[in-house]
Amino acid sequence: MSQEKLKGPDIQPEEQEIDLIELATKLWRSRKTIFKWAGWGAVIGVIVAFSIPREYTATVTLAPESGSGGGSGSGLSMLASMAGVNLGQNNASDAVYPGLYPDIVSSVPFSAGLLSVELPMNESDKQQATVEKILEDHTSSPWWSVITGAPGMIIGGIKGLFSEKAEPADSVLDPGRLTAKQTQLVEALRGRVGVSVDSKTDVVTLSATLQDAVAATALVDTVTLRLQEYIKAYRTEKARADLAYARKINEEAKEDYYKAQRRYAEAADRNQGLSNRSAAIELERMQNESSLAFNLYNSTAQQVKLAEAKVQESTPVFAVVQPSTVPVKPSKPRKAMILIGFVFLSVVAAGAYVLFVPGLIASFKSGKEKTEEEMES
Repeated sequence: MSQEKLKGPDIQPEEQEIDLIELATKLWRSRKTIFKWAGWGAVIGVIVAFSIPREYTATVTLAPESGSGGGSGSGLSMLASMAGVNLGQNNASDAVYPGLYPDIVSSVPFSAGLLSVELPMNESDKQQATVEKILEDHTSSPWWSVITGAPGMIIGGIKGLFSEKAEPADSVLDPGRLTAKQTQLVEALRGRVGVSVDSKTDVVTLSATLQDAVAATALVDTVTLRLQEYIKAYRTEKARADLAYARKINEEAKEDYYKAQRRYAEAADRNQGLSNRSAAIELERMQNESSLAFNLYNSTAQQVKLAEAKVQESTPVFAVVQPSTVPVKPSKPRKAMILIGFVFLSVVAAGAYVLFVPGLIASFKSGKEKTEEEMES
């Protein structure tokens, strides 16, 4: 028994080596078939690659101003950033930090607001078109999309026939209640606008992909501008509310001061030339009221100036690291990768066919013959 156990491990590698040699021999003998399959895969890959419309991607890189932070927390955040970990120390004082920028851009209100934006186009016969029109009329699909989309169109047509009320042609865009058509456009736009954030440096990269290079550049610029406006509005919301309140009380103090000053002037005109003590006391009292109203008005005017400075201080600054440029080369489709992928899949499929299909067919035939013999006997 011990000798058989010792011989067992020596037999397995030899059998495995023989199996690999047999597999390689089968593949080599059927190399013509594999080459044919690879050729057909290359032809199909070329057809697919040239059937996909060209698309252009424009990008913008921003370095946003980080939120205020200090003390040991900011030092710990700096050490964590050096290690490649973002602890989000700024999140305590700033609820909208760079990590949330992708969610903001992909939100329904933000995406729906872009549909009505007019963009310039590279076509000679079209100067400008809205994003909605570009997605509907100036975005082509591969030829096989007609075949794959036919069942959905048929089902949608049947549902439309049995629906009680049809969807209005020119419905008002309401982000809180989108129609089926508007929902499809928003989803399509989400797939064409992207935001990525570097976890170490918080550098934000925005991208827009369209089949028109000029329109893609204008779209990414629009997304960048609106994202900046959104962040500025959030960061300065409290300061702007304080400024509005300071201006309100300043206007009230101004009116009170003018009224007190007018009353003092009218009393002085009435009592001009009189030397009685009561008139003098009344004038002194009105003068004091006018002085108090002026001091309050002056104090509120200073508060307005401080509030305006606070708004300016709270306004974030975005450094444009890489501005957008009109792309010259299309980003999609990657024809070389598509060709290589189809050739690779064809070779793998041909190898699997050569190695396994003949054996399966032979075993199926032999099993069928045995069954027939058993039935005859």
